[in-house]
Amino acid sequence: MNALAWRIATRYLRGRRSAGVSFLTLIAAGGVTVGVMALLIVLGAMNGLQRHLRERILVATPHVRLLEFGPGLRMDGWRIALDRVRAMDGVVAAAPFVLTQGLLSAGADFHEGVMVIGLSRDTGSASVTSLPQHLVRGTMEFETTRDDVDGGIILGRRVAERFSAFPGTVVSVISPGGSRFNASLGAFIPRFWTFESTGYFETGMYEYDNGYTVLPLEVAQRFAGLGDAVTGLEIRLEDPGQAVAFATRLEEELQYPYRALDWQTQNSQLFAALRLEKLVFALVVLLIVIVAAFNIVSMLTMVVTFKTKEIGILRAMGFPAAGVRRVFQLQGLVIGGVGTMLGLALGIGVSQALDRWQLIPIDPSVYFIDHLPIDTAPLDVVLVAAASLVIALVATLRPAQRAADLVPVEAIRHE
Repeated sequence: MNALAWRIATRYLRGRRSAGVSFLTLIAAGGVTVGVMALLIVLGAMNGLQRHLRERILVATPHVRLLEFGPGLRMDGWRIALDRVRAMDGVVAAAPFVLTQGLLSAGADFHEGVMVIGLSRDTGSASVTSLPQHLVRGTMEFETTRDDVDGGIILGRRVAERFSAFPGTVVSVISPGGSRFNASLGAFIPRFWTFESTGYFETGMYEYDNGYTVLPLEVAQRFAGLGDAVTGLEIRLEDPGQAVAFATRLEEELQYPYRALDWQTQNSQLFAALRLEKLVFALVVLLIVIVAAFNIVSMLTMVVTFKTKEIGILRAMGFPAAGVRRVFQLQGLVIGGVGTMLGLALGIGVSQALDRWQLIPIDPSVYFIDHLPIDTAPLDVVLVAAASLVIALVATLRPAQRAADLVPVEAIRHE
């Protein structure tokens, strides 16, 4: 009986006697294909955005930052804390850092605020972030060719381009931490630092390339007016996904006045917005698959209308109602299965092409990256395929039941 139901279903799909049925089959399968392809591309795009943003954020942001409570953003006993942090399980690297701001100029009247990061010169296996690996020119040794400067500085690529401050150029930076009160003038006098540009980095993230600069740790300490203190410690873990749990454990281990900030908490609003966008886009595009399901309903309803007399004859010959129902369910599953497979193939192929050749540029000042990345997750492929097949099967229920409910005598008399 199942073999007979399959033969009848394939015959109805081919539409030997009515070209219209075959055309509707192609339309229904095409609708499923387009819906599945679009859904897979959208999910891949949202996954790609999350993955690339995470990678770009972690270029200059450590997995965990250890700071101290207090009126000033400084840590005096950082050496003791550093030894304790390095002894904890799950820690790959830890190092002190300085984070402050300054006004940068390259000899003109134009000044612009930049973030100043102080990092250790030793960036071998002890490197906490991947920023040193994104240097286009220069090294973390900050070697200068002049004796009349306070040291070397590395700029973000967009900063270097904007100020024409490529390696060898002397720039001046006003330090807010080095300002001193002049009693005779009754005002704070800022300190001007001169640095030689010894290189530049390019991370691909607009925020870093457009406003970050790097100094040697000991120079940054003086620049920020910290003396022997640092801003805090930055920590790299074996598993970035454990940053939240590690930060909690770190605070419990070191106690007050230490506080830990993990990278996920610092960027929680951004990733929450991306997750919400992924859900909304997935639901919207899923409507395309649902619309395709209505095509399946329409196609099967027309088949029932066209084949009413044949169905009546089959019923009169002893073909059960369950067999008739199975005929139309098989048609829906074939349409859904073929459309799903084609949609998955096209979706994966288009996604790979978009990601490999970076065919969709986006504004880096808004999204932090300059192209739309696509990352197709295997779980998403499975979920999309399952959802498409379930929707296709549900679409067959009403037409299949209508065909199974036909009375043989009335169906044979149907014109």
